[in-house]
Amino acid sequence: MRSSCALLVLLVCCIWGFVSADVYFHNPRGSNNRLDEASRNRANGNRLFDSQNNDRGGYNVGSVYYYAGSKVQLEWTNQHSCKGDNNHCELIIQYMCHDLLRDGTSTNQIPENPTQCSEYDCNTDYRYGMHESYDYYMNCKLRKRNEALFTADQKLKSGATSTRQNAAATRRAYECAEERDHYPYWHPTPWRDVVVMTNEASRCPYYETESENVKPRWTCVMPFDVMQIEMHGQTGVIPNNKEDCEAFRWPANHPNGTYGVWTESPARGTAPPACRETERTRDNHLGNGADGFPNTYTWTMPEHIHEHCALRIRYNISTGDYDGWNTDASSNTVVTRKRVFGQKKKFLTDDCQAVDLSSRFGFENCSEAADRGYVLTNNPVVELFAGTSVSLRLAVNTAQFGRTFQDRSHTFAIRRRPSALAGATIHNVNVRGKRGNIVQVYPAVEYDFVPNSLQLSKDDYVHFQWTGSNTNPDNNDGQGRAGSDRSNVVLQSEQVYDEGTQAFYTDVSKYGHWGRSYPKHLSDVQLLGLTTEDLTTLAILNTHQYGGEMSELDDAGTYFDLGPRKVTQAGVFHYMSTRNNNFSNRSQKGKLISREQLMASDAIGWNGGNFSLSGKSTGVYIERGVLNDLHRFSMEEWTIEQTRVKLAQQNQQLPEGDGFGSDVLVLYPKDKVTVGDSRFQMKIELESGHDVAVYRTSSDNYATWQKLEAEVHDGVVEFATDRGGVYVTRTSKNIGMIVGISVGCGAFVLLVVGSALYFKKHPETSTSLINSANRTKRALQGRV
Repeated sequence: MRSSCALLVLLVCCIWGFVSADVYFHNPRGSNNRLDEASRNRANGNRLFDSQNNDRGGYNVGSVYYYAGSKVQLEWTNQHSCKGDNNHCELIIQYMCHDLLRDGTSTNQIPENPTQCSEYDCNTDYRYGMHESYDYYMNCKLRKRNEALFTADQKLKSGATSTRQNAAATRRAYECAEERDHYPYWHPTPWRDVVVMTNEASRCPYYETESENVKPRWTCVMPFDVMQIEMHGQTGVIPNNKEDCEAFRWPANHPNGTYGVWTESPARGTAPPACRETERTRDNHLGNGADGFPNTYTWTMPEHIHEHCALRIRYNISTGDYDGWNTDASSNTVVTRKRVFGQKKKFLTDDCQAVDLSSRFGFENCSEAADRGYVLTNNPVVELFAGTSVSLRLAVNTAQFGRTFQDRSHTFAIRRRPSALAGATIHNVNVRGKRGNIVQVYPAVEYDFVPNSLQLSKDDYVHFQWTGSNTNPDNNDGQGRAGSDRSNVVLQSEQVYDEGTQAFYTDVSKYGHWGRSYPKHLSDVQLLGLTTEDLTTLAILNTHQYGGEMSELDDAGTYFDLGPRKVTQAGVFHYMSTRNNNFSNRSQKGKLISREQLMASDAIGWNGGNFSLSGKSTGVYIERGVLNDLHRFSMEEWTIEQTRVKLAQQNQQLPEGDGFGSDVLVLYPKDKVTVGDSRFQMKIELESGHDVAVYRTSSDNYATWQKLEAEVHDGVVEFATDRGGVYVTRTSKNIGMIVGISVGCGAFVLLVVGSALYFKKHPETSTSLINSANRTKRALQGRV
């Protein structure tokens, strides 16, 4: 291994220490290596990838499609904390697409030996599920592992399929273990980065610049027939750096051997991944986040049109016992310990371990730490108090102090949107969960709509689509045919009893009520302005089939797709699934909040970011470092009339002016969010006027209007602020003349005041000017 490779590792390798945890995708449906098993446990945990998760996790196969540019809410659960003091957390979401990617029809792992595959080609043997290709795996297996990585006391093999977490190089389909356990990886991969969520947002610039989306990768390339035939049975022979690659030949040192070619793999040519802080979750809790709602990320589907794609999430949580970011192979030293003669439990350390635990636990030096058992090794016995027999064994596994958890979706498609939907905002509404009560489905979840509450603007599009399975365990609780997943959408009946203040609905129509378990009759349903035909299709899953038992949707298929529908009605709509609404333990309900005005939202933290109203420059523009934590922003436009009504309810008025440059912009959160005196930029696209004034007030009571410094460029007014609130642009017909008069008056006042001060300091000049004026007056009088 050359020093250049070691330097590369220090620059790009994340080397964390980890503890046990799980991660599961719920939307899209995460497989956890399941296919279509009718059992609680998955059949084969090595079928497609190494998840490190519980065998009971995951959902049976089911595929969907999304239109490019549409919005999909990704949901997952992770078992241990993020954004807490107990550990460091990283969540990395990526996707890949290629023609041979598939779910397969067998739960068996795809073979490594081509003779076991149809036509001697495992890449095209469609019985087996496959994400990474056979060629990719062979490159990984034959490539030397990165020997600059910290491996503790684990004994690794020579190839890149062997890592500290996978020392035995156990194969999981065609996944490359070294790539799976490290991010960003230094050789070419088939994955494209979507988002990195981290406890240390200051690392975001590093993640963005090192992403394969924007930075090419290099690898040592050998002809595939040489790898498959001449190198058969080998592992870890192809170099992993430029210098060794260019000197390499196979057979080794053969004068006519095949040379390796150090080859560049171009960057993806797409934007760097989004990067932001993780959201808070608690330890030992495989459930919702701190606010009681699922952990989510809204993904805008890329313009990568393909029918065969998969999504993956990797979850890394690290201990603070050692500095993982600055620990490499030089710290692999094993402590040599010698017993003190006549004392069974007393040791003197002959050689200190390079991983420094002494300073972290208050020892004078590493020898003292090692003598007390404070060394990074499997299951160390530590002496809590010097000179005593009080010792405890710690449950430490060095293979898992560098552990990565993973889940992947079943296949999905990214499709080009129809021309009629060009430029439209499309929101996907899906279903998560599977049949059963919470104990039976865990660590999966029961049914729910995703998003559970969706805010959208009138003229947006909503795309109802979901999938499920007919092979859930037959004894799992639920309505309808045993083992089957079904969902539908019906508007709930109206509210019939008092509940809360209902203040949320003061300026918007409410349809249905979450507290009701009966649907509203289809003859009297209003839902987003959808047609009666669409409402009927949503209710009974009418896909033009004939007959069948549909009272509990048994004879409907597992897959449903209404297609994108335009929202033509404003209001708050409460809906449910009639099949999955067992009052005792299940409640599949959702809410759609449709408003007349444009709306937009985003989560932005230290790394900065921008978001704007659809089709407009009106938006929020936050530079890196302005915020010190993740904030969920939302923005909406109010008409002038809406604003007047809201102010009248509080006995308040708009600031003075002859007119308005635009609609009123409202930004949440309303309180200060920036660090110190930092501010972020806001822009409002003007409809009229070039000379405008910008005013802000709190959305609490609209009591005080503050005028902000603002500039107008190309029909857009720009200003800086440190918080949300209500922002109004006022115009005045006489603003130019007022400004001119103000400037003239100011100049005159300055002239008078300046002259008075000058003559006070120079009285002789004042006397001379008076005498001169008198002489001039007499001269003029004589001439007259």
